[in-house]
Amino acid sequence: MTTTVLLVDDHPVVRSGLRAVIEAGDALVVVGEAATGEQAITLAGHLHPDVVLCDLRLGSGIDGIRTTIELRALDPAPVVLILTTFDRDAEVLGAIEAGAAGYLLKDVDPEVIVEGIRRAAAGDMVLAPDLATRVLKGMRSPLPKLTDREIEVLRHLARGATNKEIARTLFVTEATVKSHLAHIFTKLDVDSRSRAIHVAQETGLI
Repeated sequence: MTTTVLLVDDHPVVRSGLRAVIEAGDALVVVGEAATGEQAITLAGHLHPDVVLCDLRLGSGIDGIRTTIELRALDPAPVVLILTTFDRDAEVLGAIEAGAAGYLLKDVDPEVIVEGIRRAAAGDMVLAPDLATRVLKGMRSPLPKLTDREIEVLRHLARGATNKEIARTLFVTEATVKSHLAHIFTKLDVDSRSRAIHVAQETGLI
């Protein structure tokens, strides 16, 4: 039985390479290619692929996680398999929570991609062992929930801004910035600016 695949990647060379890899496998056919999430949703609605192989970063449009959510809302809904270079915990967990059937990294062997497509189409969850362990750990210990303003403060912090510079940029007082930092330190369970930045970057918060 043939499995139809829609490729979603913003790099034409990558799509071309993936098409060659996939169509070299038995009973796998690429029915379309999309460079953006928006294109992927439109094409999936017309082509009804069995599996959508989707990158996580898709240029200036919606990202792979939002694309996955939109694709899974279609009727019929295709299976979505993420294929990307990004493996931070927040991205892996976010993709799975969005409805992706699996998450593979682009540095895997071509045979792994082909087998991953087949397994995803068959209803299996496709994750490398180390990613599976991290997903389970993330589900048991959810990432801390920071407010949009706290994320904004963290981003300025990561750029090396002082409290005074952050306050000036955000049009708030230094006392307000210090209050945000106190909340951030508590939520991330850290005791320094450098640790806050490290944890935020490691978990994909910034």
